[in-house]
Amino acid sequence: MADRAVKSTMIDLLNDALARELQVSVQYMLQHGIGAGWKSGNLRLEERGKPFDFVASQALYFLPGERLKKVAIIEMRHAEEISERIVHLGGTPVSEPDEIVISDSIADMLADDLEQERQAIALYEKIIAQADEEADAITRKLFTWILRDEKAHYRLFSKFL
Repeated sequence: MADRAVKSTMIDLLNDALARELQVSVQYMLQHGIGAGWKSGNLRLEERGKPFDFVASQALYFLPGERLKKVAIIEMRHAEEISERIVHLGGTPVSEPDEIVISDSIADMLADDLEQERQAIALYEKIIAQADEEADAITRKLFTWILRDEKAHYRLFSKFL
């Protein structure tokens, strides 16, 4: 019975991580799109020219554009890896993201993004500790890798602010 409780604790933690990764991947991509919209103004698509052919273009925008889009894609990869781990452990992945926050200013968006990364670091350190307690080397390795990315994202958002 105790083993089931430990397994449930890990699955709960992993689902918390998954909901967070789903949230930030959508949030960061929307922020990228908003930045693209602010940059391009009210021009119709056919008037924008090559750099603004579509919102997900490779053009650099002030809201840190290409970098923010890349972070969103990395977060989606994390969500994929976490969901696969949840299933492997016998759980069911959540499908709802945590609350997506879009602010009215770039500074507010980036401040919220920085806080999201700070919270992720704390959660993922907790998951690594739980994995150590359970002698779960695979989950530990996965979250050591993800934690490295989250710390890099934290530094990136700190730099943008």
